[in-house]
Amino acid sequence: MPVRYFFPLLLLLSMLASVLLPGCEPKEELVTTDGSARLAFSADTVKFDTVFVQTRTVSKRLWVYNRNKQAVRVDEIRLTGPYGQPYKLIIDGDSGAARQNVLIRGRDSLLVLVKATLNVNAQPDNRPFLTEDQLLFRTNGNEQRVKLLAFGQNAYFHFSEQLPCNTVWRNDKPHVIYGGVLVGPGCTLTIEEGTRVYCHAGAGVVVQGRLLINPTLQPTDEVKPEDRRLVRFQGDRLEGFYSDIPGQWAGIQFDPGSSRQSVVRFCEIKNSSFGLLVYNPDAQTPFPKVTVENAVFRNISGAGLTFASGGQSFDGGGILSFSGDFDVRNSLFTNCGEYALGGFQGGSYNLQYCTFANYTPQFQRKTASLTFSDGLPVRVPPRQISPVISLENCIVWGSIVDELFFNNSSRYLAQISVKNSVLRTQEYLGAADSGGKPGLARAGNLLNTDPKFRRTPETASGRYDYRLDTLSPASNRAVPLPLLPRDLRNLSRSSSAPDPGAYERVNP
Repeated sequence: MPVRYFFPLLLLLSMLASVLLPGCEPKEELVTTDGSARLAFSADTVKFDTVFVQTRTVSKRLWVYNRNKQAVRVDEIRLTGPYGQPYKLIIDGDSGAARQNVLIRGRDSLLVLVKATLNVNAQPDNRPFLTEDQLLFRTNGNEQRVKLLAFGQNAYFHFSEQLPCNTVWRNDKPHVIYGGVLVGPGCTLTIEEGTRVYCHAGAGVVVQGRLLINPTLQPTDEVKPEDRRLVRFQGDRLEGFYSDIPGQWAGIQFDPGSSRQSVVRFCEIKNSSFGLLVYNPDAQTPFPKVTVENAVFRNISGAGLTFASGGQSFDGGGILSFSGDFDVRNSLFTNCGEYALGGFQGGSYNLQYCTFANYTPQFQRKTASLTFSDGLPVRVPPRQISPVISLENCIVWGSIVDELFFNNSSRYLAQISVKNSVLRTQEYLGAADSGGKPGLARAGNLLNTDPKFRRTPETASGRYDYRLDTLSPASNRAVPLPLLPRDLRNLSRSSSAPDPGAYERVNP
């Protein structure tokens, strides 16, 4: 045979062999009908944490594995209950009530996404309710099931609304905010004890009138962190992964002209861009004033906040004040990525028995936890208004060596008072004022001595505890304040030698 015919003939024979000869198809593509060829799953239960009614959850992933060497054909994938009540499926990228004849190659996998939208439930006293279903897989005569569980909760929903004057938020159901709510001029929003407020991404509360949180609660017993009487603000992502993630919602903002009688008491604000913000950049008088008592601010970060006026950007903080006044007592600030408390362009700050334990393991923070200035960093040239600052019986500690900073302090040195406090500072080590800077090694202050909290990110993992350890050098260093006989947890303070900070140490 001439050579020129050899290679075309060889190619033809190869093609025929691939079609006619058995055993040339890859093993992982050969479909087995063996009844023992079962599927495996990434979980036996797809569980949704508390889902607010009428809101769609995020997608939960379920991986379906074929551990066999050969392919399997799944005859049917479907819900055992009605589709969309409350669960919906996306199977291998396609949405629908069911899929048939789904091929999974040998040692390969299939992705199923599950979403849930719960309808209003008539559960007595609005307790959380459970909605169950099953995801059915039929393969080679076998039936395998994966449980679907969603814990639902009825709620009050607020969609970008201005509240009626003299609104009271009851505690019988959570309040969920989308877009934001506005308390108008001359109006009051009162939030009852035990109310839960959940804010969607970017949402928050804007106050042009007055806000009263837990205004009348007068407990006679201990108020522990899990106490049901506390009012709580957080984001609306309730999966465990999001429990300590900052910046999930905006915060509570007080605008110029808002009442000087706003009160925030027995409250926890967490996972926001800022906790409380007085936004009065034009220094309109009288400055808004907020009284804060027995409050906790945790996991706060603005990560470059942009305010509506002119696109100015700024960092977040537990409390931010642009020409505002704050009285803060018996309160804890922790894991605030920029400022625990930042007071700018004037204002008065009266801080008593506060703990600033600003460990920030999630951030590379360079800003002092307590920062004060007579101007706004975002204004050039700055308007200069001297702040008035009083710290008494406080602990100011955290991750960096200078947790206290007075910008341009020479202009308002006589208006700075720091007494009987534990401070982490290298900037203000003097025993007297000098060079336009306050000297804080006096007036009963303790400088650069670790107060020894019970559990911090530097000493332990898990749930942190910023009460003083039994060997704390800070114990008994405060001076009694007759108007504040109880601490953050409503425990009695020593009448002769109380502890600084938000917590009075109680020996076990």
